Amino acid sequence: MIELRHVSKSYRRGDQRVPVLQDLSLKVRSGEFLALMGPSGSGKSTLLNLIAGIDRPDTGEIIIDGRDITRLTESELAGWRSTNVGFIFQFYNLIPVLTAFENVALPLQLISLSEADRKVRVTRALEMVGLLDRMDHTPGELSGGQQQRVAIARALITDPQLIVADEPTGDLDRQSAQDILSMMSRLNRDMGKTILMVTHDPKAAEHAKATVHLEKGQLERDAEHSA
Repeated sequence: MIELRHVSKSYRRGDQRVPVLQDLSLKVRSGEFLALMGPSGSGKSTLLNLIAGIDRPDTGEIIIDGRDITRLTESELAGWRSTNVGFIFQFYNLIPVLTAFENVALPLQLISLSEADRKVRVTRALEMVGLLDRMDHTPGELSGGQQQRVAIARALITDPQLIVADEPTGDLDRQSAQDILSMMSRLNRDMGKTILMVTHDPKAAEHAKATVHLEKGQLERDAEHSA
């Protein structure tokens, strides 16, 4: 499903060019749950953003379902992201003044749907994460674990095949983190979602089917985890 071919990425820091990823190649099968690990500054989030189409590489190709997304225009890339990628972030990225229902519904603004269909989709997504009874609550009225479940419902609302998660349990207590990781495992196992997860936590990485370590812009793939 995903193939990176000789991808490099650098950023400017003043007058200096700082390389982050260097001639990196990677293949991820459809339906895989892959954990990306490595020290701070190793390029994990940069790699995730490139695959999700949030950022562009300096060189190289990123092929997803046979399509090189590096060749898309900004408008085409935005349209592709809206239907093909679901995002889960460490700090949830919910809008504080909106209810759980309204936060989950946000990605549907880019899709032509009737109000009835929109309501059905949002209700189904909130039911899937066990928060149907909290749909009218704002983020400030929810626990961290509940807010992350709202974020997962939002990530699922357009039924994307690819879910990218950047430290999804980094702001949660142990039990809430376990609940979120179990939910992500079910999405992978029962719904066939391809999941790429950046994490510093080896315990979190154990929920993935395989782990890739990123060190100084280079990848080292571990053996697959046992079931």
